[in-house]
Amino acid sequence: MSGREFLIDGVRIADDTDTFVIAEVGHNHQGSLEKCKELFRAAKECGADAVKLQKRDNKSLYTRELYNKAYDNENSFGLTYGAHREALEFGHDEYRELRAFCRELQIVFFATAFDIPSADFLAALDVPAFKIASGDLKSTPLLRHVAKLGKPMIVSTGGAMWEDVQRAYDVIMPLNPQLCFLQCTAAYPAAPEELNLRVIESMRARYPEVVVGLSDHENGIAMAVAAFVLGARVVEKHFTLNHTWKGTDHAFSLEPIGFRKLVRDLRRARVALGDGEKRCVVSEHAPLLKMGKKLVASRALTAGHVLTPSDVAMKAPGDGLPPYHLDSVIGRRLRRALQADDNIDLEVLE
Repeated sequence: MSGREFLIDGVRIADDTDTFVIAEVGHNHQGSLEKCKELFRAAKECGADAVKLQKRDNKSLYTRELYNKAYDNENSFGLTYGAHREALEFGHDEYRELRAFCRELQIVFFATAFDIPSADFLAALDVPAFKIASGDLKSTPLLRHVAKLGKPMIVSTGGAMWEDVQRAYDVIMPLNPQLCFLQCTAAYPAAPEELNLRVIESMRARYPEVVVGLSDHENGIAMAVAAFVLGARVVEKHFTLNHTWKGTDHAFSLEPIGFRKLVRDLRRARVALGDGEKRCVVSEHAPLLKMGKKLVASRALTAGHVLTPSDVAMKAPGDGLPPYHLDSVIGRRLRRALQADDNIDLEVLE
């Protein structure tokens, strides 16, 4: 491969392809394997190219204080933060079953690695790609470790300055050129004025060999389409089956009806952009015939009459000489008589 493209599980992603749409399930499955399968199946039906989970090795990831911190609230799945996170975490058996399930569905399956043990866990499953969350853009040891695993890396850049993006680039690229940066605003949800979608253009200019996309936390679907027009070719969007389910992510996640529209609009956007050549398409012929105008006699005119501006009218339908010929017919002599509304065409002029 050359230029700005890479492959995820056989799917090519480049400037001339459709958007690679990732349904970010995260922990919206609430720790239920069956609910996770239901989410994956719905994502496939909506047209998603991939589904993604989040993998954490909780005891090594969090300080003892945070792991044991009380976490008793309406979104909690445990009395402490550690217990809450463990309740939502899938292990080897669940991941293997989900990998097989996604192969049956024919949808790409991978996950975010939040730490080195989780990266190794996912590598043992032979996932086709790795996601790195915005919070780990500065975690150069993790970036280096995952880059060495040799799979495509999709790296979110929420909350970053250019020096943070450049540092990650400098760490990853010498080890693994299969890189995608996602413009991201790490707010949940993110307000439109915080999205800064033009960063997509800036990223494409700074890193001409890197695929660029959007991790979209906006409440809606329109901004992802705008991102595509600016050059994004990967879009990640949180996905749920019900906004009211217990958990912090459901409120800003798309339900199936919204996700289906998102995929539909992204596919339409690519086709709608066209090739830049201005042309008249077949479906325009009938409307333009009806709306267009032609040159006709404004009144009865005798043979031999020399046409003046008052002798000529512009009227629909447009099935005669177009009005841009007006200047060339004024002053010409008629070969034969015309009635009002008769076409003035080149054959009736001397």
